[in-house]
Amino acid sequence: MTTADRVDSYLICGTPRTGSSLLLGLLESTGVAGHPQAYFRAPDEALWAERWLLPRTADGGFDYAAYVRAARDAGRTDNGVFGAKLMWGTLDEVVDKLGMVHPDLAGQDVALLERAFGRTRFVYLRRDDVLAQAVSWLRAEQTQVWYIDGNSEISGGDRTGKEPTFDREGIDGLIQTIDDHNAEWQAWFSATGVRPHVVRYEDLDEDMVAVTRGILHFLGLDMPAGRAVVPQHQRQADDLNREWIHRYRARSGVGQVS
Repeated sequence: MTTADRVDSYLICGTPRTGSSLLLGLLESTGVAGHPQAYFRAPDEALWAERWLLPRTADGGFDYAAYVRAARDAGRTDNGVFGAKLMWGTLDEVVDKLGMVHPDLAGQDVALLERAFGRTRFVYLRRDDVLAQAVSWLRAEQTQVWYIDGNSEISGGDRTGKEPTFDREGIDGLIQTIDDHNAEWQAWFSATGVRPHVVRYEDLDEDMVAVTRGILHFLGLDMPAGRAVVPQHQRQADDLNREWIHRYRARSGVGQVS
C-alpha cells in the first residue's frame, strides 16, 4: 500500500446499541486506526471543546472549523488516520455545520466530509436482532449508562439516571426508530454513492478480532506486528435484558422480532 492509497479518515455509521463503543475501543487498540470517539454528538461538543481548551466566542460558543481541526488532531494516530462515529441524526448536523464553514460545497455531504477529513471511508454498523437492540437502548436511556470502562469518552459512563423498568411502549417506539434510522442510512448511502463496509453486531460479538481486522483491511491499514486487538469495554447485556426480551415476546405472541 502506498501513501497515496491510504485512507485519511473513516466514520463508523450506525444506530445506538450496536456495539459501537466496543468497536471503537477495538480499533483504537490496533494503534493504527486513530482514536475514534463520538466527537460530533451535539450535546457533547461543548465538553470536548472544553477538554481541548478551544477559545470561546463572545456568546460562549466556539468556531466550528477550529473544533473540527481539534477533533481531527485528537482523533488520529501517529500515522495520520482519524476515526469517529456518527449516529443517524448526527450526520445531518455535521454536514450542515460544515456547509457553513465551506459554503462552496453546501449540500454535498461526502465532499464536505472529505474537505474536513480527507479521503474518508465508511463503516456501517447494524444489528440483526432489533428487539435486543431496542431493549439495550431503553435500559441505557433509563440508567444513563451507555458503556462500562472505555477509554476517554466524554459522557455516558456514569449512572445518573434511574433504575431500569420494563416499558413495552418504549421498546415498541425504539424498534420503530431503529428501523427508520437504518432505512435513512441505506437511503443516504444509495443517494451519495457510498459503498460502506458492513459490520453486523452479531459477527462482532462472535469474533471481535476478525471483525476488527476486516475493517483494517477495508481501510488499507496493516496491523502492526506483535500488536493485539484488545477490548476496552465490558459487556453490558445480562439476565435483565434477557428477561425483558422474553416478556416482550411472550406478550406479543411472537418468537422473534427482526
